[in-house]
Amino acid sequence: MRSKAHWGYDADFLEACREELSPTAVDLGPGLMTWEDEAPRAVAHVVMAGDVAELYLLFVAPEAMGQGIGRDLFGWACDYARGEGAERLGLDADPYATPFYEKMGCVQVGEVPSATWPDRMLPRMEYQL
Repeated sequence: MRSKAHWGYDADFLEACREELSPTAVDLGPGLMTWEDEAPRAVAHVVMAGDVAELYLLFVAPEAMGQGIGRDLFGWACDYARGEGAERLGLDADPYATPFYEKMGCVQVGEVPSATWPDRMLPRMEYQL
């Protein structure tokens, strides 16, 4: 939530997103990786669906941004997905994160409605593995 708040979203928006952005015990299966240095710094989670992998989440704590952790986690997600037989990695990006994903080599292939705010459209991104 701190990572999301970093982009200036207000408290009401963040509270509305809390359930969507909070992994449950079911979510915490294969494909989850956290980096810690006395405290959690970042998390990524890949969900497999045949030859497509979905980057379910990738968040970096604000104090850890700019250190290459996001790039490393994205690389890990791609490696994990390839290892599981995926040909593409897809994700619904926060608009503020789109430049990061483009820098990683993703392309926007469309838009999808936000699970929390259906009238808010999110960039749909893909990366060819």
